[in-house]
Amino acid sequence: MSGGAGFALLNRMTLEEIFGRIKTCAQQMDARYGGTVFDEWAVVSLAENKARILFYTGPRNDEFLQNFVHDLGPLRAGLHNQTYGVGDFEFSRHGVGTRIEAFLVLGHGLYLFCNHTQTTMDAIAKNPRWLDAQVPFVELADAIRTNALAVSWDTKVFHKP
Repeated sequence: MSGGAGFALLNRMTLEEIFGRIKTCAQQMDARYGGTVFDEWAVVSLAENKARILFYTGPRNDEFLQNFVHDLGPLRAGLHNQTYGVGDFEFSRHGVGTRIEAFLVLGHGLYLFCNHTQTTMDAIAKNPRWLDAQVPFVELADAIRTNALAVSWDTKVFHKP
């Protein structure tokens, strides 16, 4: 459906919907890869220059936000790149340890961050099953392009009309 002037009307995804899609994506990626691709998945709001965790699953629940700025490493520049839109993503091939390896734009100021805390993206990509494991991630990105996440400032979910 078009809203005129070539702009597509976007639906809005709830937090519960995005959490479910992330869990499904992680399971599918791991199954296709034959092991854990990312052991850390976090939905973070960077609105109003404040990092707020809306969802986290991984081994360092308490340390994730504390180390977030440092762990962004080379991906930090991409977060400030105005050319990224909803559903766009970037990988860092050289993230080591807790350095975040990927982000996906979920909505205005909302991001999914993915990381494997015990290995690098370069090592993950050397597995021949990596190409197939990316399919669920790209499918998630495509779903988000037309169904972005929207959260109000007090973290209440905007419901679909």
